[in-house]
Parts: sequence; structure tokens; C-alpha cells
Amino acid sequence: MKKSRILDKDDKKEACTMNKVRITAIRQTVYPDLMAKYENPIEHTCDVTEGQQWISIDGQCPEGMCPAAWYSMREYVESLAKGEGNFYDGWMQNPMSAMISCNDGFRPFSFYIEAIEEHE
Repeated sequence: MKKSRILDKDDKKEACTMNKVRITAIRQTVYPDLMAKYENPIEHTCDVTEGQQWISIDGQCPEGMCPAAWYSMREYVESLAKGEGNFYDGWMQNPMSAMISCNDGFRPFSFYIEAIEEHE
């Protein structure tokens, strides 16, 4: 049985420290054939551009992030912010990262998310 102990100030500081997470829009794929066949014409889609970056602080949604994209990656960002990683037992070369796509079936964006050091 594990014994409990009172946390000292260094333990509390370490327990509250969260990684920043950089989110980079890597690539968008567009499926015009699917859009023509299934989508109603719309005036405005996503404002994300390739290379655009955001920084998530304390696992929170960064300002200006597409809400639908955030919904797809939120759990990964929160895990990386907590120092967790190595998703799917070695999926990524950098275990503190993930490649996630938004849920737009007609023009999905791929996002590279990675825990970053405080000085970056």
C-alpha cells in the first residue's frame, strides 16, 4: 500500500507546472469531388493557413484557433501539457508530439502538436 505524504513547496510547484504546446498547421487537403457531390455551397470555410502557429498555455485553446480543429486535438494538447505523451506506443518520432487532422471531411488540415520547452 502506498503511503501518502504532505507535499512540500517544490513538489507543489512541480505538480502545477504544465508544458506549453506549439500547434502548427502543416498541410491542407481538399477533396473537390466530394465537395461537388455532397456539400452545399458555403461562402466561408476555415481561416487557417499552412505554417500558422499557436501556443497553448496550460492546455487551453489558443486565441484564434479554429473551434472544430481544437475539438479534434484538445485531448492530445491537454496530455502533452501535463507531460504525458508516447501516444500509441511509439507512433511519433518525437514522443512528446502528435499529428492530428481536423474533422472537416472536405478540406481537412493536418496539425503537428508538440510540447515545447519554457525558453522556446
